[in-house]
Amino acid sequence: MTEQTDLQYPVGKFERPSAVTYAVRKGFIQEIESAPQKLRAAVKGLDEKQLDTPYREGGWTIRQVVHHLPDSHINAYVRFKFALTEDEPTIKVYDEARWAELPEARIGPIELSLSLLEAVHRRWVAAIETLPDEFFDRAFMHPEMGRLSLNEQLALYAWHGRHHIAHITGLRERQGWK
Repeated sequence: MTEQTDLQYPVGKFERPSAVTYAVRKGFIQEIESAPQKLRAAVKGLDEKQLDTPYREGGWTIRQVVHHLPDSHINAYVRFKFALTEDEPTIKVYDEARWAELPEARIGPIELSLSLLEAVHRRWVAAIETLPDEFFDRAFMHPEMGRLSLNEQLALYAWHGRHHIAHITGLRERQGWK
């Protein structure tokens, strides 16, 4: 792996799980539940200049990463609900790179997105915790990724939170930001 790849994928690329047991699913749910607090801790004490620092050359700024997480996870939550209420719906993708270039993502205060991520995750976990096991086999069709079961989506978004939080914590460590 090159250094650039390490910076881009600090926790490795996402790999679909071959099987998801109840215990593994609980681990994914716990990661999703704890991600907002971990993100908040990762950005604690950063000043405006630090927030506007890209996590790698050619990458988003920390601010853009913070705003990206609720954008992405709101979409994930809605896709999850579609899969619960429809038979393998085809979901709409969004252009995350263009969303990250919108003014509120480039210059907006991060507290808005930190609070939004906390609320979305509380609601998502509340929805997940009450479902019988068989519901996690339900799926949606992703135009780029194909069929994704809810088990696979949980794995993806547990990874997604870790992935972006590692962008921030990795930059903090490399820069010596306490």
